[in-house]
Amino acid sequence: MYQHRQHTGLNGAPVRAGFPLEPRTLSFARLAGWCLLAVCLIVCTGCHNGAPTAQAPAVQTQENISTEVTGDLDNMQQTDVLRILIPVNLGGDRYLPRKGSPVTQHQEILEHFAETRGLTAELVPIEHFRDMIPALESGRGDVLLANLTVTEARKQRIAFTVPITHVREQLIVRADEEEIDAAADLVGRTVMADPASSFWNTLTKLGKKYPGIKLVRRPAELHDEDELDQLSQGVVDAVVRDSNIADMYLSYRDDIRVAFNIGRVQDIAWGVRRDAPELLRSLNDYLHLENLADQQAALYTDDLDGLKKRKVLRVMLRNNAASYFLYRGELMGFQYELARHFARQLGLRLEVVVPDTHQQMLEWLTEGRADVASGFLVPRDSDRQLGIEFSKPYHRAFAHFIVRDDDPLADLDGLDGRTVVVRQSSGHWDRLQQLRSAGHDFTLVAAPEDLETEDIIHQVAGGEIDITVADEHLMDIEIAQDVNIRPAFSFGEEQPHSVAVRKGNEKLLAAINSFIRQENKGLLYNILYKKYFRNKRGIRKLARGYEEGLETGRLSPYDDITRRYADRYGFDWRLVTAQMYQESRFDPQATSFAGARGLLQVMPKTAKQMGFRELDDPDKGIHAGIKYLDWVRDRFDDDLGFADRMWFTLAAYNAGYGHVADARRLAVKKGWDPDRWFGHTEKAMLLLGRKEYARKAKHGYVRGREPVNYVTNIRSRFRAYTEMSGTAALDTGGDPVGQLPDTSLLYVATRLE
Repeated sequence: MYQHRQHTGLNGAPVRAGFPLEPRTLSFARLAGWCLLAVCLIVCTGCHNGAPTAQAPAVQTQENISTEVTGDLDNMQQTDVLRILIPVNLGGDRYLPRKGSPVTQHQEILEHFAETRGLTAELVPIEHFRDMIPALESGRGDVLLANLTVTEARKQRIAFTVPITHVREQLIVRADEEEIDAAADLVGRTVMADPASSFWNTLTKLGKKYPGIKLVRRPAELHDEDELDQLSQGVVDAVVRDSNIADMYLSYRDDIRVAFNIGRVQDIAWGVRRDAPELLRSLNDYLHLENLADQQAALYTDDLDGLKKRKVLRVMLRNNAASYFLYRGELMGFQYELARHFARQLGLRLEVVVPDTHQQMLEWLTEGRADVASGFLVPRDSDRQLGIEFSKPYHRAFAHFIVRDDDPLADLDGLDGRTVVVRQSSGHWDRLQQLRSAGHDFTLVAAPEDLETEDIIHQVAGGEIDITVADEHLMDIEIAQDVNIRPAFSFGEEQPHSVAVRKGNEKLLAAINSFIRQENKGLLYNILYKKYFRNKRGIRKLARGYEEGLETGRLSPYDDITRRYADRYGFDWRLVTAQMYQESRFDPQATSFAGARGLLQVMPKTAKQMGFRELDDPDKGIHAGIKYLDWVRDRFDDDLGFADRMWFTLAAYNAGYGHVADARRLAVKKGWDPDRWFGHTEKAMLLLGRKEYARKAKHGYVRGREPVNYVTNIRSRFRAYTEMSGTAALDTGGDPVGQLPDTSLLYVATRLE
């Protein structure tokens, strides 16, 4: 909660915006195990239907149904359980949608929230949507998770978190229905809806405007999929779904289509009992960061034309010393820098997607979470069979058996009776299997898929692992740091390393191959390769910084100051740190051509009005910048989406509130959403740099590219900070919130800061 004022969520409860919890990338792979359960979770309407996840929390049955217990977060912490009410389909076929269910995605986020609080998530299946809110009110569960639309009527009964996402209600008709494209076409037609859903109210209002629409109640025993079957069979003429649920169904059903949108954009949120304000506040704290740093973007599988339309290239990289890491606030890595140059060549914005494990890289690529996977990948026929294509090689390397420096191993014969540990997803696994088949008697053990090669090498050095295999360029990084290992011998031929794309993305593959032909072994490539793999002195310098980062958990020299003032004004300190890097590169003496000064580049006149003068003093400069950022944020309505309000605030900090207001008005005229920044208002901001648009704007011309790049760069850096920050416990006001994953930034700080 802000010290000087409160902001409120949709239900009027206070929201604290700057709680430093770490989100992690959530895996769809967990879905598989749930297919064995006796119940299949689907999404209800206005509620909606979703498939469940593997390794999931306990599911209550009639035999183990929990008693009705109300109370707040402290009660849940006493029992160590968070009970999640979720819609269930006890009949019909089980299925796994090709496109991930929104409820499943939200369930995984909520499970992770429970984990960060030391709670065990327990699913409480509710068969009918009409029973879900009563179940929450009576204490059968603690959080209602059902793609639930926020309505005024529901807000009278339960509290809602801040919005998780925004949707449009859409009218769904048969695919061969050609006469329904507008609301007036529904006169004389039959539309089915659940009376307990928000769709019923929407259709009732529509019926008053267009008398003759036949609104029929969905039978209680009918579930979403059954209702769509009745639609396709002609029993009814139309149904309604939220846009995110419609997308899921359209990914595997070709017998239905979206006819048109109904009404305005609506909020989807989680429901909480009114006697649980601390639980609500804690969920809102968590969702603030989850929404800002979220990488769970829409799934796209289109080719280069689609990328250019979206103006974004999503590249999947692992967070390690060779690919992608942070050094003194700067994003770095051999693979990252190559990807950045490639994206710039195409005129695209680079977004990095970091999977949880190496094994997930190709899975996520085929799902459409990224456009490219990179990281010294070895082309394999088994991967091609999964729908993966590989570029021409951009790098080749010999593989070496790695042992402790006092180990006498010298050749293949010495492997007999020894144990070799590598990841099963690595290119070495198949080759080692072939060696065993050829008669070499060693044990082959699979390393965890979330373990980096450098981690495995360090385990060899520490005596935890007998032998591993590593490519020479990765080995060189560790040898440069005087790690207690040596290469025993190399084996086989040089292994090619390529970039992976989805099969069918031929234009993107051709562009990558063209880039490789242009840059491979050229000036750019050689400079980067020497920087990351050959410059022993430079590698040691980076490594020393990483070790310092692990010990201190620092992103910048000013983290303590930033945390203090960010918490006071309700910002995430890492977002402010990302902005600080963008403004001044952490130089407190920085002065812009316009006279802005200090770490957050505040104009002296503005600072004076807020009571600050010595902007080159880090404490005063940071305080002034955050206080001004808070003032700018207050210019925007509280009911803006959580993340978008922040992006608008940053754009206004850079270009001024007036220009952002002009861009929002222009977005309306262009048919874009004025309440969303990325893909909508940012496009209008770019247009304000053109005379024909600037002369009609209240505040005139603005170099729109500057605020657009400003917000994009800060978001990218903030995502990197949150994805990669921390083994050290973080806190707000001394309240520890637990250990963060070793695969994040402060772990990488042991490698290369």
